[in-house]
Amino acid sequence: MTYRDEGSNSHVDPLRDAYHESFIDNPKHLEFLAERNTALLCIDLQYLDAAPGCGVFADADASGVAPEAQEYYFERLEKCVLPGVRKLQDAFRQHGLEVIHTRIQSLTQNGRDRGKGHKRLQLLAPPGSREADFLEQVAPDPAYDEIVINKTASGVFSSTNIHYVLKNLGIESLFVVGVYTNECVETTIRDACDLGYLVTMVEDCCATVTPELHEASLATLRDRYARVLTLKETLGDVDQKVPMLD
Repeated sequence: MTYRDEGSNSHVDPLRDAYHESFIDNPKHLEFLAERNTALLCIDLQYLDAAPGCGVFADADASGVAPEAQEYYFERLEKCVLPGVRKLQDAFRQHGLEVIHTRIQSLTQNGRDRGKGHKRLQLLAPPGSREADFLEQVAPDPAYDEIVINKTASGVFSSTNIHYVLKNLGIESLFVVGVYTNECVETTIRDACDLGYLVTMVEDCCATVTPELHEASLATLRDRYARVLTLKETLGDVDQKVPMLD
């Protein structure tokens, strides 16, 4: 076991360097971006779980989320996450990179096909429902023929054919944004890393219901499963490495 002294961040982590070399600091992040083998994956930015007064939050008192946590969550979405995601989507589109959207949506109106977790949580977004609709600000753009993947579990890789789709597209690396940081976003990042993708999490384009939960996810992901960048850093990489489309 080795000991790393980094001032206030001192820690004992014998695998940190190996993970950083393989996944975090790997130069292929930028190579895949330059070669357009990279996609932006937008997680669950829909009325079910990201809009006040709808879906999970239709009855705010019964949502299980404290009023102050709801206030924090929706303020972060409005002021930071949604504008940032839209900027990132537009940049990917302008540079000819794939923008892929996931959402919670059952196959049936009564949701009998849902995973057990979603049944226990009573998460239901039937086809054609308001809960299944994407938030307009960050919805798929028909002009770019963007792919939508529907799921009924936290992890899109464990519950859909997205791995097959990404491989058909030649995608080797992913930039991930969306909600909730500590649930669907983190699960997707872990699964993608295990399947061999190089993953970048754009941290100010993700949200959950408390800053503590958000930071706890970042603390694990940044030393194991993903690069963690800001929106500004990500836009810089895209502009620097990928030519604009004519």
